Amino acid sequence: MAARDRLRTYRGRRDFGRTGEPSGRATAADGGGRPRFVVQIHDARRMHFDFRLQVGDVLKSWSVPKGPSTDPADKRLAVPTEDHPLEYEDFEGVIPKGEYGGGTVIVWDHGTYEPLSHDRRGHPLDFAESLERGHATFRLHGAKLHGAYALTRFREGGADGEEAWLLVRKGPARPAGRGTPDPRRARSVRTGRTLA
Repeated sequence: MAARDRLRTYRGRRDFGRTGEPSGRATAADGGGRPRFVVQIHDARRMHFDFRLQVGDVLKSWSVPKGPSTDPADKRLAVPTEDHPLEYEDFEGVIPKGEYGGGTVIVWDHGTYEPLSHDRRGHPLDFAESLERGHATFRLHGAKLHGAYALTRFREGGADGEEAWLLVRKGPARPAGRGTPDPRRARSVRTGRTLA
């Protein structure tokens, strides 16, 4: 599916004359290197972390209320949101009150990831296909988050309810790992700013 179609919901929810969010006009992926990821802290109606993975020419996105954890014992709820444009990786700022997602956004972490998903025979599986099947594993190479993680769908969307996933750290906890930071004290990896 073309990025233009994949971003229809994203664009339909925003007035780009009022918000500084990118409209997603540039759709070309950088082609070289590993795919990118970003974790943003979003102080909207409810404080949450937005976890985004580049899949092709968009950022697949999940709202993670408690944020990603470095502790494998923590199973974090991750609710899918609309696909975002690749330029959203760099977005920080204040979305005006009354607009969709109104509130402050900072980039808490960003970097690259390597897909680790495989089929039952151990053959590498296309990352988009592994997400479609409902279970994807990947290794993060960020400024703050490092190591293997998994996203697993545990509830299908549809008439009965909202689709839901779990985001879990795989393997041993990092020695310096302390779960998730206090979002009010966390600093942007881009600017050093806090939400305040």
